[in-house]
Amino acid sequence: MGDRFHCSLVTMCILFLLNEWIKNILQKKLASLSTIWLCFFITIRLNGSLPKHIVEKFKKVKVRELDRISSCDNKKVKAEKYLELKRKYFKVYDIYLDKALYGPKWLKKREVATIVKEAIHSRDGKEYELIAYTIMSNHAHLVILPIVERDLSRSINNRIEQSDDKSDMNVALQYPVTNILRKLKGSTARECNKILRRSGKFWQHESYDHAVRDGEVLRRIVKYVLNNPVKAELAESWEEWEWNYYNGKFLV
Repeated sequence: MGDRFHCSLVTMCILFLLNEWIKNILQKKLASLSTIWLCFFITIRLNGSLPKHIVEKFKKVKVRELDRISSCDNKKVKAEKYLELKRKYFKVYDIYLDKALYGPKWLKKREVATIVKEAIHSRDGKEYELIAYTIMSNHAHLVILPIVERDLSRSINNRIEQSDDKSDMNVALQYPVTNILRKLKGSTARECNKILRRSGKFWQHESYDHAVRDGEVLRRIVKYVLNNPVKAELAESWEEWEWNYYNGKFLV
């Protein structure tokens, strides 16, 4: 009886330790993956879709606010204030874009919007996992999960491990997104210009992008993207907008 109890106790202890060991490995693995697998919320807009005087006005104000933020000694607070400022100016610009009162509206043409739509989908599963997008008359919002190659992942992790600054992490992860946008905007610009029988810049050079690490934040952003046409009074519901897309497997 005593021997049997002793064996059961030893077995339970072994199973407990084994369970803790497996849990520890999984936690480390997930922590490692979470540094790489970041979703990105991206906005690209047509060249000249915002009036220059508005852009210049907000740039001056932004520079002053950035100077004020740069004087902060606390790295964590500085990173948070920078992200807050970035979001603030994104909202201002997006209001102007939704009104579509300035500049070209080439994406209203079905043939042009179709080129952009097909280009976005053609990279799904190759350069990124596509989560959501909307195409408006003068801009587009995308939510993607970049597929990072192993060698690049290693260099990104090294960069992140060397710094506890959130802004450094975003910079380290910027390359894949920059490369994706360069190819996406380059190919669509050429094809769209052919349809429009024009030459010159199609997309504005700079784009807005924001790294997303939190599931709840991702849900809010996807909702924001899909409701963009509703907010701009182009549709009564997001399901009605032909140029909306949502991959439900990411937010089950």
